[in-house]
Amino acid sequence: MPLKRAHGHDGLREVKEREHGRDDGGLLLQLRSGDVEQRRWAARDLLERPGCAGALGEHLLRETEPSVREAIFTTLSAMAHDGAAAALLPLLRSEDAELRNGAIEALAGMPQAVGPRVAGLLRDADPDVRIFTVNLLGELRHEKVGPWLLQVLQHEQAVNVVAAALEVLAEVGQPEDAPAIRQAMARFADEPFLQFAAEAALERMSTP
Repeated sequence: MPLKRAHGHDGLREVKEREHGRDDGGLLLQLRSGDVEQRRWAARDLLERPGCAGALGEHLLRETEPSVREAIFTTLSAMAHDGAAAALLPLLRSEDAELRNGAIEALAGMPQAVGPRVAGLLRDADPDVRIFTVNLLGELRHEKVGPWLLQVLQHEQAVNVVAAALEVLAEVGQPEDAPAIRQAMARFADEPFLQFAAEAALERMSTP
């Protein structure tokens, strides 16, 4: 076993040999069974293995160490292909807010992979998924973000989803979106919270 001088000490310490191979199987085994540092390095090394995106997404459901989760999100975000988006989107249904927020942040960096899925997500049966999709639109740099948000104002029946869209429009909307906002106000005239969110969006848009 080779030895290496440890900085700040007079003795020598052992240099650990890698316990697993560097192929797909070896890296995934390290991700599943290694210590925290080994799992973190496996997550980083898997960036060169785009076919393992699905396995990375599945492991996120079991991983509890924040630094390893962060490494996995970073790897999937850098992959930015359809498989990476498919691995992350199920996390929008997670009860774990850290997982949901990490997924939204990573997905926001892959607009071309996420774009074709937005319409379906906005029709999801779960209103929470629709809300998290709207939150994602607030971070997504895609040319259709505006039209998608207006679609929510025009067709969404759940007041909380519409309110979420109004909050995003307050940040990214344009003055020409005002008529659609007023129509939403008329549709939900009996919802004080939505009226407040709509007024705030209109005021924000009119402020130079």
